[in-house]
Amino acid sequence: MSQHDRRMQGVIFDMDGVLVLSEPLLAEAASRMFAEKGFTVHHEEYRPFIGQGEDRFIGGVAAARGIPIDPARDKARTYAIYLDLIPGKLKPLPGVREFVALCRSRGLALAVASSADAVKVEGNLREIGLPPSEFDAVVTGSDVVRKKPAPDIFLEACRRLELSAERCLVVEDAVAGVAAAKAAGARCLAVTTSFAAEQLTAADWITACLSNVPPQALAW
Repeated sequence: MSQHDRRMQGVIFDMDGVLVLSEPLLAEAASRMFAEKGFTVHHEEYRPFIGQGEDRFIGGVAAARGIPIDPARDKARTYAIYLDLIPGKLKPLPGVREFVALCRSRGLALAVASSADAVKVEGNLREIGLPPSEFDAVVTGSDVVRKKPAPDIFLEACRRLELSAERCLVVEDAVAGVAAAKAAGARCLAVTTSFAAEQLTAADWITACLSNVPPQALAW
């Protein structure tokens, strides 16, 4: 394949830690849900489960603490609390709107691929002023069986964009997400929102935020 054939045609964004930092508010919602059951859960207890989808975010803490849960019901309750919490509190991360607009102006196809469930993805995107209709495809955790670091969610986003992974840039913030992007065959720009740069070295480019993206990440 020549270099020309591999030119970039699409950008696939993870959501949490890339477009928006919703984890603190989700931890707050989950902790309120656990409090209704009579358990006090601290925010740092969720950290090992960041970026693995809400089933793991809630279920991992419950398993670690021996808290009995009804996964479907307790997740639904957590989302209800969460959607009440986010208005006015959830903001796009620095440079997000401008970077999305820049990609759009270059004629690139745009997708969101998030391990989170659709109710949270749609709520978040609307709240930060980038509703699902702004993207050519939105893939959520319920659309794939295997979660990151498996490449499935990014491969599904590529399928919906009708592009090969080699033509797409994935923007990620988590170690598992970078691994998934590379396993899919995509190039990856990592944002150091959730992990330090030295933990994200598998990515092709690393930046602190989307207002300061290395030019070469968009020029291939």
